[in-house]
Amino acid sequence: MMDCREIQKILPHRFPFLLIDRVTDLKPKEKASGLKNVTINEPFFQGHFPDYPIMPGVLIVEAMAQLAGILASHSGAKGNTVYFMSIEKAKFRKPVVPGDQLLFDVKILQHRNNVWKFSAEAHVDDKLVAEAEFTAMVSEGELKNG
Repeated sequence: MMDCREIQKILPHRFPFLLIDRVTDLKPKEKASGLKNVTINEPFFQGHFPDYPIMPGVLIVEAMAQLAGILASHSGAKGNTVYFMSIEKAKFRKPVVPGDQLLFDVKILQHRNNVWKFSAEAHVDDKLVAEAEFTAMVSEGELKNG
């Protein structure tokens, strides 16, 4: 439905932090699905357990948030930058290793103004590997301190 070139038109992320390769399904104001092919060429594998490479859980959550940002942008959110406000109920059930294909499902739980709450799951080979709920703010630009 949407490849990485189209994703880059929506999200400000670029290599090495663009973590969604493709959006496979999108129902505005409801849910989205997407994927990431995990390869040994990922830069984080050089330092994250190089003898037994495992994708960092925080990057799996980041990928789910990027898919949520795409969903929000197609659901009326104004802006293209998604800032985490909270991460809840995060669970990492199985390691994700090179050669895996992560399949993500994100659902909108609630939204008010520019604040959105999502639930998300990540699967490899039909097995749940991670899940989380998170709240994010969608903004049109940089946040200013003060």
